[in-house]
Amino acid sequence: MNLPRNLLSLIVSSVLFGVCVSTDLITRESSIGDGDVLISSGGDFALGFFSPGNSSNRYVGLWYNKIPEKTIAWVANRDNPVNGTSGRLGIDKLGNLILYDTKRSISVWGSNLSLSSAVSDCIARLLDSGNLVLFQDGKKSTVLWQSFDHPTDTLLPSMKLGLNRTSGLNIFLTSWKSQDDPRTGTTYFMINPSGFPHLTLYKNQVPLWQPSPYNGVRLNVIPAIGQSSWFNFSIIIDANEAVLLSNVFNSSIYVRGVVQESGIVQLFTWVEKKSEWVTFFTKPEDQCDYYGHCGANGNCHSDSMDQIECNCLPGFTPKSPNDWSMRDSSGGCIRKNQESVCRNGEGFVKVADVKVPDTSVASFDKNKTLRECESECLRNCSCTAYADADFTRGGRGCLMWYGDLMDTREISGGGRDLYVRVDALVLAEFQKKGFLSRKKVLATLIVLVSAAAVISPVVYFVLVKNKRKGSEVGKELDRTTKDQELPLLDITTIKAATDDFASANKLGQGGFGPVYKVRQYFRDGWPVDRK
Repeated sequence: MNLPRNLLSLIVSSVLFGVCVSTDLITRESSIGDGDVLISSGGDFALGFFSPGNSSNRYVGLWYNKIPEKTIAWVANRDNPVNGTSGRLGIDKLGNLILYDTKRSISVWGSNLSLSSAVSDCIARLLDSGNLVLFQDGKKSTVLWQSFDHPTDTLLPSMKLGLNRTSGLNIFLTSWKSQDDPRTGTTYFMINPSGFPHLTLYKNQVPLWQPSPYNGVRLNVIPAIGQSSWFNFSIIIDANEAVLLSNVFNSSIYVRGVVQESGIVQLFTWVEKKSEWVTFFTKPEDQCDYYGHCGANGNCHSDSMDQIECNCLPGFTPKSPNDWSMRDSSGGCIRKNQESVCRNGEGFVKVADVKVPDTSVASFDKNKTLRECESECLRNCSCTAYADADFTRGGRGCLMWYGDLMDTREISGGGRDLYVRVDALVLAEFQKKGFLSRKKVLATLIVLVSAAAVISPVVYFVLVKNKRKGSEVGKELDRTTKDQELPLLDITTIKAATDDFASANKLGQGGFGPVYKVRQYFRDGWPVDRK
């Protein structure tokens, strides 16, 4: 018997899933087809079929339900679209989520769980966090699978990004191919677990940008995030996992991080008054953001005019001076004297307020103090630098680098101190500079103290004099008003008043010369006739 194709599709769908639709729930007896929509219990998120941009392909996706602009936050079958409206999402007999193309009678996408036996009472629920979760039972006691473990290009609050060391699951974001094509792109954002785990943005497997590693206080992606009262990032690094956590303190605020195919990562917030997504930050932003802009052992900084400059770290010199003179610093820097770096007298020079180098080649010891870290680094000739790792553990925890120092840049008011290994000659040069700076500060203090010593008695004398002659202030003001300006005294009058500058009348000497007392040829500061 030949059945019509649409009737056959309906029969297949009914047998596999059932045809009922719940508000936020998918069960073995209910599924959703093209045109059906799941809504989370609080109404924040929706899940259903959609076609991106100008594409006619159909995908199962998740979007913000309360925002008029349809913004996709997750795609199930990004690399396997459904042609036409014959797709249906449900739970199969084994307990897996499965997207089935009823027209072609094939599975397009699934959760692909390796279950030892069929799970008869599992359910899938769309949560208000934007997480589609497959539970083992209706009591939500055991999570079998969740969309937060398999994101596409978008990071949502309360989502983890990183490596679960126990399960081996590595969660990272990957860009869409284009606005019309959600297929896996070439730009991805992840935690690199090598060395000391750190965030890295890649394009075509080449690092583009690395923020400062977590310092125990904040993740210095940008200072505004670390200081935000409504949103923050933090990182957990322990034996079980190395993950980035994002959190929003006000559930009414919509925030999302997105990796773009162009090679940038952006943070957006929804502004209700403008009815649009506003870009909170974009990275990489300037040339210093781009990984290794100043090459190995270089230090990048931007001035107040946003001019990018590259300098070599202490003890290093440009590998190709001619290239550097043409503002091409990609070749980096090499040691001034490689043979002398592990002889007696070498030490470390502090480079303040920097984003520390790429920690892929760094070792981490959470128990050592900074002083112990310095001693260990000094004993190993291949150790090139060290720095504090965690600001919250009472001075314990340090990072040590071996080999070239890549991707160092200055950060005004938010960086760390990096201690770079140098030979005895370079160390002496920096110690001399520090000594001269201390001498300059000391000289300034001496001048200030000396000035205060001279001025203080004068101020005291004036105050006492004014107190004694308070009753005559009015008269003096009247006299000043009449004369308008002080009279000029000739040298003859002054010599007579001081007995020809007699040493017996000398009171002392200040910065402007000697000071003498005078006879009573002056009354209240004004000369009178001698009698």
